[in-house]
Amino acid sequence: MKKRGGEDGLFIKLLLILACSISGYYILSFYVNFPQSLLGILLGIFVALLVVRIEQDIRKVSLKIFLGGVAGLVVGLCIAFLFSFGLKLIGNTTEKQIVAPWVYTLISVIMAYLGIVLGSKKIDEFFDLAFTTSKERLFDNVRILDTSVIIDGRIADVCDTGFIEGNLIVPRFVLEELQYIADSSDSIKRSRGRRGLDILNRMQKSTGINIEVVEQDFPELKGVDAKLVAMARKMSAKIVTNDFNLNKVAELQGIKILNINELANAVKPLVLPGEPMTVKIIKEGKEPGQGVAYLDDGTMIVVDNAQQCQGLTVEVWVTSVLQTTAGRMIFAELKEPAGERKSPIFVAKR
Repeated sequence: MKKRGGEDGLFIKLLLILACSISGYYILSFYVNFPQSLLGILLGIFVALLVVRIEQDIRKVSLKIFLGGVAGLVVGLCIAFLFSFGLKLIGNTTEKQIVAPWVYTLISVIMAYLGIVLGSKKIDEFFDLAFTTSKERLFDNVRILDTSVIIDGRIADVCDTGFIEGNLIVPRFVLEELQYIADSSDSIKRSRGRRGLDILNRMQKSTGINIEVVEQDFPELKGVDAKLVAMARKMSAKIVTNDFNLNKVAELQGIKILNINELANAVKPLVLPGEPMTVKIIKEGKEPGQGVAYLDDGTMIVVDNAQQCQGLTVEVWVTSVLQTTAGRMIFAELKEPAGERKSPIFVAKR
């Protein structure tokens, strides 16, 4: 299907070039003789290629900006017409009749340019002034997801229960960060990035919410957190996150934050003391003898007496769960047979 569409597009472009070259030849033939009229073919081809290039650039422009540019062009040409009409009333000498067409053309070009530029740049401000009330209603139930809360994955479970409804926005720069993490050379980061993409695919299939990918970017700002805050302020939306630093920065700027970790504090934790778990020891802990493992969402698990188990998958007992606004940390100890406390039970080797 894509190949057929590409062939149709090429055929239409060839027809445009042919029509413009023939038209250029006949138009120029009214003013010059045969050998010179052949230049009209070259002029027609040049005009056709210029139109094709403009068409390719227009495709990259959003519909709102395009409509703003068209509206600005119409307004600019109307203002140019009024200026030109006023100039006609000032005298009617021969010199002015010769200069007037060039003055009219110059005014039209200037006003058309200003209309296109101002219309495309100021269209957002126009909507802000004209539809402030409706815009506030539109974004009243909009929440912006950041990278950490997508990788965490619990937001998908919350949405499945129906506690969150309406529109969820995923900015394009958040998707790009997820893709960057998924392509990381670090296996842990790579698995987290892929988990985030899987979570988004799962949420798109949910019937209670609407996931919308927004192309808007803020190239003048550096860092995803700064862009999230700017987008939330512009859209009067809320940010769903479990990033402690983003939480504080956004609150200082008056942005409403929905913190998944704070929600987790108010409900039953995912694991309880005494429950068994199977984890892979990744590295040593800060304290002597400790080993550190991670869940798929990045939650740290500190296992006592597991320093010698690096690279191995072991069974552990959960001893306690520490939940703060900065995240969740699980403490555990190796699961050993009753009466034995010498060697851990290894589930799988490296």
